[in-house]
Amino acid sequence: MASPSHRRSLRKRRTVLVSVAAVTAAGLGAAVFVMNANAGAVDLAHQTLPAKDGWAASGTGTTGGSKADSAHVFTVSTRAQLVKALGSSTDSTAKIIQIKGTIDANTDDSGKKLSCADYSSGTGYSLAAYLKAYDPSTYGRSKLPSGTQESARAAAQAKQAKNIVFKVPANTTIVGVPGTKAGITGGMLQVQNVDNVIIRNLTFSATEDCFPQWDPTDGDDGNWNSNYDAVTLRGATHVWADHNTFTDAAHFDSANPKYFGREYQIHDGDLDITKGSDLVTVERNQFTNHDKTMLIGSSDTDSVGKLRVSIHHNVWKGIVQRAPLARIGQIHVYNNYFDTTTLNGYAPLYTINSRAKAQVVAEDNYWKVPTGGKVAKLLSGDGTGSVAGSGNLVNGTQTDLVAAYNAANSKKLKTTVNWTPTLTAGLQTSAKKLPTELATTTGAGILTNS
Repeated sequence: MASPSHRRSLRKRRTVLVSVAAVTAAGLGAAVFVMNANAGAVDLAHQTLPAKDGWAASGTGTTGGSKADSAHVFTVSTRAQLVKALGSSTDSTAKIIQIKGTIDANTDDSGKKLSCADYSSGTGYSLAAYLKAYDPSTYGRSKLPSGTQESARAAAQAKQAKNIVFKVPANTTIVGVPGTKAGITGGMLQVQNVDNVIIRNLTFSATEDCFPQWDPTDGDDGNWNSNYDAVTLRGATHVWADHNTFTDAAHFDSANPKYFGREYQIHDGDLDITKGSDLVTVERNQFTNHDKTMLIGSSDTDSVGKLRVSIHHNVWKGIVQRAPLARIGQIHVYNNYFDTTTLNGYAPLYTINSRAKAQVVAEDNYWKVPTGGKVAKLLSGDGTGSVAGSGNLVNGTQTDLVAAYNAANSKKLKTTVNWTPTLTAGLQTSAKKLPTELATTTGAGILTNS
């Protein structure tokens, strides 16, 4: 059954769980049902993206695993169970995977906790040896690390990746079981070269790379780069990410040490959309306590004609940058709430960055800027990207963010785009109430309200 449109406030939706026994009797496996007081019984696990709800509604729409038979509806609570339920990434049989509770990706098949030392065991890698081998004072800054310790680091990283990267097949719904604090900690969902995926009602936390790579050529001073996003879309199409929470907790960046004068960064992206991914809707999520939040387009030469993404009714709080960083595509950013107050050491650089000829329409969003914050720093760009749109508020006052940015920067944002959004279900033409409305209607767990 298709989910109801989000044209009304979610605060008006009242949901209660229906027993699994009743669901099974209905012939739908062990799927979770909720009751919507306005629309009757709604099957959360079988819900599909509403019509016109962003770019993911284009064409065939996004139905995920809604057509799964009872043999392909799974409830999982451990890493091993999740891996088994996902099966082969090339098997496009419709399936629903319900996550009950929090799955720790850094565990073995028996459930034993794994540490960074477990992944490096047998590879010959040690951080102390790595730091000695590639100290810029002796190794230099003109080339990437190579040799024994870099090979050992890559081997240790590969061992961790084998354990924590979960490859999602086409025609799959992954949904958190209401009321169980469902989520994945320490892991990455990889949606690569597949179509029709739904990810809902999950908390993604502590996605950490034990073995960041030193790159002395990255920027003026070099950088440590990590390898895992909480959710990564690579060449994926028709993806709906809804009512999820993304956070670095419990390890915030402020606890990271510095080596070679640069932060030893163990986090990468929250939700990255790259490698020609297309037709994606990201709605009613919370992005918090994170640096590089959302990347759209992996480089300035990513896929022209793709990277079409709708981002609406999300909360961004305690994030540093990339909300999103957009390249090339047609991106619609509407009815989001950006709180740019520094949180847990995460101090904002900018929110939306439009570059590499990206065509961004940002309308009816709300920015909270603390005393001393500068409106000119809310946006960013490289001089080729566009940001159009209106109705954006800063602390409740309608503000031309592009004009503020352009007045302070030599690389100007363009103000016109080559497309007009039409898939705009739920668009609110006033952003005034977003801070209070979205506080209680976004993120994981909200779908269990009663």
